[in-house]
Amino acid sequence: MTQARQVKGERDSAEKPHHHLPTAPGETWGGQDLKRAVGACAAWLARNAEAINSLNVFPVPDGDTGTNMALTMHAAVKQVAESPSHSAAEIAAGLSHGALMGARGNSGVILSQIWRGFAEGIAGKDRISAVDFADGLVAATATAYRAVLKPVEGTILTVIKDTGVAAQAAAGHVNSYAYVLDETSKAAKASVARTPTLLDKLRDAGVVDAGGQGLYMLIDGIRRYAEGEDLEAESADLLVVVAPEMNGAAVQVEHGEYGYCTNFILVGGGWEFDEVRARIAAFGDSAVIVGDERVVKVHIHTETPGTVLDYATSLGKLRQIAITDMQEQHEDFLAGHGLPNASTMHDDAGALHGSGSDDNPNATTSRIALVVVASGQGLVNTFKSMGATAIVEGGQTMNPSTEDLLKVIERVPQNEVIILPNNGNIVMSARQTVSLTRKKVVVVPTDTIPQGMGALLAFNYDADLDSNVRAMDAASKQVETGEITRAVRDAKVEGIEVKEGEIIGLLNNKLVTTGPDREEVAWDLLEKMGAHERELLTIYWGGEVGQPDAEQFQSRVQDHFSNAEVELVHGGQPFYDYIISAE
Repeated sequence: MTQARQVKGERDSAEKPHHHLPTAPGETWGGQDLKRAVGACAAWLARNAEAINSLNVFPVPDGDTGTNMALTMHAAVKQVAESPSHSAAEIAAGLSHGALMGARGNSGVILSQIWRGFAEGIAGKDRISAVDFADGLVAATATAYRAVLKPVEGTILTVIKDTGVAAQAAAGHVNSYAYVLDETSKAAKASVARTPTLLDKLRDAGVVDAGGQGLYMLIDGIRRYAEGEDLEAESADLLVVVAPEMNGAAVQVEHGEYGYCTNFILVGGGWEFDEVRARIAAFGDSAVIVGDERVVKVHIHTETPGTVLDYATSLGKLRQIAITDMQEQHEDFLAGHGLPNASTMHDDAGALHGSGSDDNPNATTSRIALVVVASGQGLVNTFKSMGATAIVEGGQTMNPSTEDLLKVIERVPQNEVIILPNNGNIVMSARQTVSLTRKKVVVVPTDTIPQGMGALLAFNYDADLDSNVRAMDAASKQVETGEITRAVRDAKVEGIEVKEGEIIGLLNNKLVTTGPDREEVAWDLLEKMGAHERELLTIYWGGEVGQPDAEQFQSRVQDHFSNAEVELVHGGQPFYDYIISAE
C-alpha cells in the first residue's frame, strides 16, 4: 500500500468515528487511528472510575485511583484532540505530554510515564503495526519502573510488565491487532487477578490493585473499540486557587542595623493578633510576623531580643527559639571573602554601604515561595495565616495535577519554591514539576496536613533554600498525625476487621482502631498517638462534626491530657471529622 493510500484510508476511517480500527494481519495504525483508540479507552476508563475507586486498600472515602487515572487520561486526550497529524509517533508524543501535565496522584504519574515510554518506543514511526504497538508497551514498562524509586510488585507496574511481555509474544506469533489486543487484554486481566498474591495488604483487604485494574480497563478499552464497540464517557477538571500574597499578614519594615535575628513561635491564645503584631514589630525591623489568635510565628531583627521574648512570654509559651548575632555573621562573611569588616570601613565617598534594600518595599519578604496543597476553608485560612505564599486547592479525593501545581509555581514572583503536598498521593505529581520549570523547585514530601503545618512553622525567612528544606523536612517528621473518618466498605486491614459505616482511626496513614462511636475511636487513637507524652495537641475539626461537639471533645481531651496544650481549629476538611496533630 502506498503512503498516499495509507493516508486516504486513515482519513476515511477518521470520518467514521464508530467504525472499528484495522485489525487484520499486517494492518497498521496511523496517528488518527491511535488517537481514536486512546480516546475510546479513556472513555471506558472514565465510565469505570468509581468501580476502580472502590478497590482502595483502606476503606476510606478518598479512594481516588480511578478518578486520578481518568483525569490524567482526559488531559492526555485533550492534548491531541485537535491534532490533524497522521503520524502515530507525533500523536503518542502529544499523549505523553498531556498525561504528564495532567497527572494526578501516584497512579496518574505512573500512567503518564507509561505513555512516555510508549511514545519513546514508537518514536519516528508514522504508522505502527501490532509488533510496534507491543514494542511500545515493553518500552513503557522500562520507563514506568524507572519513575518509581522503590518499585513494588503487585501494582500497576506488574500489570504493565505482564502486558508488555504478552503483547510482544503474541505479536511474534501473529502480527495482527485483533490477536495481539485480545491476548494483551487477557494477560492484563490475569495479572490484575494475581496482584493479591504479591501484596499482603491487597490479600488482607480482599481487593485487587486499583492502578492495575485501571490499566486493564485502558487495554481492554482499546480492544473493545478496535472490535467496533462505541465507548463514550465524560470527565471533569479540578480547580486551582492561588492565595493572595501573604494576605496582608506580614509586617514589612525597612532594614536597619544588624542586631540579632530573633525567631520563635508563640502559642496560647486570647490576644488580638493585629495588636500583638504591631507591638512586636515596634521592637525592631525586618519583621515578618504571621499567625492568628492562637499561634504567632515571629521573625525580627532587633538589638534587644530579651525585650521581645519578655513581651511574648507574657502572652503564652514560646517554641523553636533561635537567636543569631547578625553582626558576627556579617563579619565572618567579610573575613571569609577577604573584605574589610565594619571596624575598618571609612564613612566617606568611597565607603562600603548596605544593600540598598530601602528602595524596595518588599525587600523583607521571603525570596522563597511556599506553595501548599490544602482542602477546606479553615485549613486554607490557617496555612495562609502561617505564611503560605499560594494555596493549591486539593487533597483527599481531589488531587491536583502536575499542571495545576506548575501554573502556581510560575505565577508566584519568587524564583525559589518549596512545595508542601500534604498528601502522599500528591508527592509524585509535585516532583514532576521540578523538570518543567526554570525555577528552583524542591518538594518537602509531607504526607499529612499536620506534617505540612509542622514544616511551615520551621521555615526560616533568613535561611537559604537548602537549609529550609532540611529543617522543614526534619520538622515534618516530628509530627504524629491522627485522622478520624468513616469506612465506606467492609475490609480487613492490618489485621483489623472493619464494617461499612464504622468509624475508623488512622495513625500516620495506618489503620489502628475502629468502632461505632466517633469519640471512643478518637480517644483510642489519642492513646495510640502517645498523647500523654506530647506538649501540643491540635484538633482540626471538619467532616460531619459541628462546633459544639468539637468544643466538648477539646475540653475532654484537655482535662485528660493535662500535660499538653490542646488547640481546636476549624479545618473544614471534607470526609474527615477530626485531624489531630501531636507534637
